[in-house]
Amino acid sequence: MPVDTTTQVRAPSSAPGRQRAGKGIHNQTGTGWLFVSPTVLILGIFLFVPVLMAAWVSVSDWSGRGSPLSSNVNFVGASNYAEMLGGRGLAARDFGTAIRNNLYYVIFVVPLQTAAALGLAFMVNKRALRGKGFFRTAFYFPSVTSSVAITVLWLFLFSASGAVNAFLSAFSITGPNWFQDPRGVFHLLMGGGTAPAALAEPGLLGISTWEWISGPSVAMCAFILMAIFTTSGTFMLLFLAALQSIGEETDEAAMVDGASAWQRFWHVTLPMLRPTMFTVITLGLIGTWQVFDQIYTGSKGGPSKTTLTPAFLSYQTAFEAQRWGRGAAIAFVLFAIIVIFTLLQRLILGNSDPTQPSRRDLRAQRTRNTAATTVPVGAVTNSTGGGSGG
Repeated sequence: MPVDTTTQVRAPSSAPGRQRAGKGIHNQTGTGWLFVSPTVLILGIFLFVPVLMAAWVSVSDWSGRGSPLSSNVNFVGASNYAEMLGGRGLAARDFGTAIRNNLYYVIFVVPLQTAAALGLAFMVNKRALRGKGFFRTAFYFPSVTSSVAITVLWLFLFSASGAVNAFLSAFSITGPNWFQDPRGVFHLLMGGGTAPAALAEPGLLGISTWEWISGPSVAMCAFILMAIFTTSGTFMLLFLAALQSIGEETDEAAMVDGASAWQRFWHVTLPMLRPTMFTVITLGLIGTWQVFDQIYTGSKGGPSKTTLTPAFLSYQTAFEAQRWGRGAAIAFVLFAIIVIFTLLQRLILGNSDPTQPSRRDLRAQRTRNTAATTVPVGAVTNSTGGGSGG
């Protein structure tokens, strides 16, 4: 009589073995926490506690004198946030101006610095290039130079009589006084002029539509070029390490299959660089939204507040205007903006963490585990001799 092999039974498992494994994992977990406890303690004292105190300051009327936890400091709720996000008054207008300036800064810097870093990485990764060490060092050197020193150098280069305008004059182009020109580049491309009445009314965050579409100012364009110049070398090293980990065999295999140079880049190399791309864009977003020292050294937010950024506005509000609650609130709103932009670009790029398996991999692993722990009844019968007849 044939044996029904459709019925499946679970293979016996060793309960004591699982208990010993669980006990070993528990011991390893305790040892791991013991080793990381000094770092956790230091981070708690110097990072998490100040963040919690800053969160309290953002919802209080602390004047900057004495302890923010003293009894004379009152809870004011979300009034500090409402002053910025309400769209009325000078505080709201300054915050809206800072967000507009920084948004254009992010839109221009992040794609351009990523493309420049990727291009430099491809260039210094070429086998035919001689002196690779020199070029890698030269491209990376601006990243390790003091940002204050780079900003001072930029002030000389982009002054009215600086080297940049001298270079432009060789092509009969009259360069602007870069760091003193508040005009938006999109307005200049449209021919300038005054704002139409329909676009001059205050809108989002107290900023009119005409100001939103003005583009970055000429002064901010100088800062954009400086950011690309100073950060491309760092991200070049990340892309270079990723390219070297891919190896030349993959590119040669695609070449044998008849793929062109563009097809190899777009369909082979670029998808394999997605984890590094995710890292570079994330670091770029964080860095561009936190720009401060260049603005503090170069322009103090001028001219006409066209280089004002949220990070500099937070410092200016807290340390100069002595509005500590509002300054802390600006910092937390900036933190929320960075988190939102990071999540958005993660949704666009997908799961780019190579250490985390995708959902498809998890489903396949569960299927393999189920198949390994289930044994057909017929196989058990045959293995015990029940399937042989005499």
